[in-house]
Amino acid sequence: MTSTFKLVTLIVSLAAFGTVATPGEAQQEPLTSFPHERHADFFPSCTTCHTGVLDGEPVPFPPAEFCQACHNGDSAPNVAWRPRSEPLGRKLRFTHTDHPRFPPDPDPDEEGTQCALCHAEFGAPKMAVQRTIVGQCLTCHGLDSSHYSNEPASCATCHLPLAEASRFTRADVAGLPVPGSHREVGFALGRHGALASANGAGGAGVAASCATCHARDFCSTCHVNALETRAIQALQPDPRSTALTTQLPVPEVHTRPEWLREHQREATRNPSSCQTCHTQENCLACHTGAPPEAVANIHPGGPGRATGPSIQRHEPPSHTWEFRDRHGPEANARPSSCEGCHIRPTCLDCHRPDPSAGSGSANSYHPSGFLARHPTTAYGREVNCTDCHNTAQFCLDCHRQSGLSATRRLGGLGYHDSFRNFSLGHGQAARQNLESCVSCHVERDCTTCHSAVGGGFRFSPHGPGFDAERLREKNPSLCVACHGTVIPSKP
Repeated sequence: MTSTFKLVTLIVSLAAFGTVATPGEAQQEPLTSFPHERHADFFPSCTTCHTGVLDGEPVPFPPAEFCQACHNGDSAPNVAWRPRSEPLGRKLRFTHTDHPRFPPDPDPDEEGTQCALCHAEFGAPKMAVQRTIVGQCLTCHGLDSSHYSNEPASCATCHLPLAEASRFTRADVAGLPVPGSHREVGFALGRHGALASANGAGGAGVAASCATCHARDFCSTCHVNALETRAIQALQPDPRSTALTTQLPVPEVHTRPEWLREHQREATRNPSSCQTCHTQENCLACHTGAPPEAVANIHPGGPGRATGPSIQRHEPPSHTWEFRDRHGPEANARPSSCEGCHIRPTCLDCHRPDPSAGSGSANSYHPSGFLARHPTTAYGREVNCTDCHNTAQFCLDCHRQSGLSATRRLGGLGYHDSFRNFSLGHGQAARQNLESCVSCHVERDCTTCHSAVGGGFRFSPHGPGFDAERLREKNPSLCVACHGTVIPSKP
């Protein structure tokens, strides 16, 4: 093939590629992709243009002046060529100098063979090059599976960590495919944590395969305990990582019908399992009263932590339509179960929604006139006040608000003043209904008079038929309250 024919062929080829300009006129649009195959007969090897590529030059592209040696408007038409100022690979760890030359002893008559091993399909024509042939990279590195089906640990073989790939855009991150290992059952709810730790579960570092696509910001979208998880803190922060979206899966155990009743026990026994996904604010969405101790073990929300799932408060299965009529005894027997969700004003919404209306109003729980006769009703056990009320606090608060509180221990204005000489018969009343006494009194009120030590009137608190020997054998600590360490053999 003569040189003239080659030049004509090149002009026709460039015209078809859309890069020809009239002699002396520069092409306005730059080349977007160089037609390597059309220049195959002009350049004996790849390094003719890509000088220094094997010596580690960061951008081994020829300058515009190199092309203008031929494309000067006389020998060949002008073309606009603007060499890249940055490497092509934005996420690749690859450098030519880190890879040995292939083959180790290239045939001097076959220059460019070593480049074709990575940049051309096997059996392709000369200079039918491609940017990267992934399959050939995998083959050389002994990875037999397809690109995204290899083990996660192999990712860092070719790829930089996301935080180091400065030219990788947020759109590039969003376009990253999901590896097959990430679709396996159980990966999101456990397995990924063990794989992420560089030194096994609880390791101080993070696996290089995770850092390839992820950064600390991504993990913090799910992990409330991100600040306490060493593998997450080992990742670099990078807001681009949040372009990858994920949905926090609901553990299977949370779907069991009895989970609502049992979750507090699990949170107390294994708080770390709750700390991963839940914040204190999640718990307080339901626990409006005094929160249980397990809630204190949950991390509060804040910067660097996930917000946790959106918790919707709802009634437990036990709160059926007839529960209203029988909830009193259950609330009295297990007040802690009610206090998890309810506070006292919640009860008063039904039991005393309008104190100014008094008993007997349309919204009152007690019948008309009950307030005036409730001492007799309570004393006669017509109803059990403790089903709904804490007698040690509720009664005392109400009596104080009504001005029915004693100004001194005996006599004076007080609750018992409507019963003249009540103190003379209070012993029988205490034996019949001690609950009414402890609403206002404590043990020291009794020992002021009924005590063998520390002064007082030394009235005996023992009733008829009291067997001192039997009580001392059964529970002598009761005797110590009045008698101290010297317990008499007889009262």
